[in-house]
Amino acid sequence: MSKDYYKILGVDKNASQDDIKKAFRKLAHEYHPDKQGGNAERFKEANEAYSVLSDEKKRKQYDMFGSAGPGMEGAGYGGYGQGAGFNAGDFGFDFSGFNSGSYGQSEFEDFDLGDILGGMFSGTRSGRSARPRRGADISVDVELPFSEAIFGVERTFKIHKTSVCSECDGNGGKKGTKMKTCHTCGGQGKVTEVKRSIIGSFQTSRICDACRGTGREPEEKCPVCRGAGIVKRDQEIKVKIPAGLKDGETIRLPGGGEAVSGGQSGDLYIKVHIKPHPIWRKEGHNLVTDMDIKLSDALLGATRTLSTLDGDIALKIPEGTAFGEILRVRGRGVPTTSRGREGHRGDILVHIHITMPKKLSREAKNAIEELKKEGV
Repeated sequence: MSKDYYKILGVDKNASQDDIKKAFRKLAHEYHPDKQGGNAERFKEANEAYSVLSDEKKRKQYDMFGSAGPGMEGAGYGGYGQGAGFNAGDFGFDFSGFNSGSYGQSEFEDFDLGDILGGMFSGTRSGRSARPRRGADISVDVELPFSEAIFGVERTFKIHKTSVCSECDGNGGKKGTKMKTCHTCGGQGKVTEVKRSIIGSFQTSRICDACRGTGREPEEKCPVCRGAGIVKRDQEIKVKIPAGLKDGETIRLPGGGEAVSGGQSGDLYIKVHIKPHPIWRKEGHNLVTDMDIKLSDALLGATRTLSTLDGDIALKIPEGTAFGEILRVRGRGVPTTSRGREGHRGDILVHIHITMPKKLSREAKNAIEELKKEGV
């Protein structure tokens, strides 16, 4: 038999989402089974009706086909309907504080299920430890010359960030002072708060601000950080940039980010930008360049000086070198940092371009004519 969800909530078919929400609040407060005088069956019906009418898609299907239509099976919340959803008891809610007359409707005028669930998941369930703090990550950009990106370099960066206080080593106490049990959390390192809502009360835990989660606090505070354990200052950080980085690659330095009291520092991310080189370019682990040679050098062969990123080398051009031919110099390319191949380097690849003469002397023309006769 089809159920009249509008009648269950006590609203008409043209009711707004706000009216539907208010009606459900009232019924949930009145009938919750964990409340003294509650009614499990009526609460189940209200849950089921609200889960459908608060969803525009389900509501449209219900208006067309009724509660027996497609998509209506198992409407409601886990524990009180047949479908999946939340069960208040599963999350440690306590409804013992509800009794007739304890809470007026106006006390929950601004209540929203999202407020409860959001607050619940931002904290922890009763009996669980609060999540440790972590500092924010820092991202910086650095531009490197082409040669430094190829062979690697050690750079020092000056960053203005929150760091652990060097005076007290982060404990917030004056040197020589004794530590005592935190007066705020009683040595637990966390503070538990009880929140009450229309569907009961629940507990959340957070890191104690007074002791920063340690459960201990100094008898006398550090004069530099004033007990915070952290200070904002300029800090120099040395970073070893590995060889062979690609343009746009990022280096992660764990713990190099913002420090936080009683927690773990964030990470430092360094994004590398490589300045282009006027002669050389990188292709994988190879260094590539172009070389113009004379026609006579291509025909007869020659030796040319090639200025590489780490010194000059003599490049031998074989006889009969063709236009576009690639000459390879092994082991003078980009260093390899892959495991098991440390110390190895790629190759140098030289793309040959033959420069053709625009004018020829009579002797040169005669020589070429002789070559032509020979079929060259």
